[in-house]
Amino acid sequence: MTLLSRRALLRGQIREEFRILPPGLSRPVAEICEQCRACVDHCPQSIISMQSGIPALDFSASGCDFCGKCHESCPHAVVFFDADLSFPHMAQVQSHCLALNSIDCQSCRDHCPSDAILFRPRAGGPWHPQIVDDDCTGCGACISHCPTDAISLSVRSGSHVDAQP
Repeated sequence: MTLLSRRALLRGQIREEFRILPPGLSRPVAEICEQCRACVDHCPQSIISMQSGIPALDFSASGCDFCGKCHESCPHAVVFFDADLSFPHMAQVQSHCLALNSIDCQSCRDHCPSDAILFRPRAGGPWHPQIVDDDCTGCGACISHCPTDAISLSVRSGSHVDAQP
């Protein structure tokens, strides 16, 4: 399924993405979700919506702060979360990033709560971004602050992401 941000659609940047599920799911959400919308109603960041009857996250406006409100409000909370409250994906900088194209920008770094985005010096131009794999929580905070929509999410190596409709 193709999920598009409004910005990507208007720029013609249509790409295949995986559905971003609430953090820490221990079982495929389609098996447990009764579409009660409790997680949608209780998310303080307002990043959860129902897509084809399944809760999905949209980081275009904000990131996940792992507050646990979706967990607390879910009637299936016992099977909903793993202990580590993490995502099976991480941020990835795309080639149209301003810093990679000789324009000084570090907006993603400035908004990363886990300091997982570092900027490495380079001769003759702006510093280049580097994602520290082990530090990136996949929260999506960097996505909403990128002025060129140059940050996407990719599945972590060794992670298993169930295909979602």
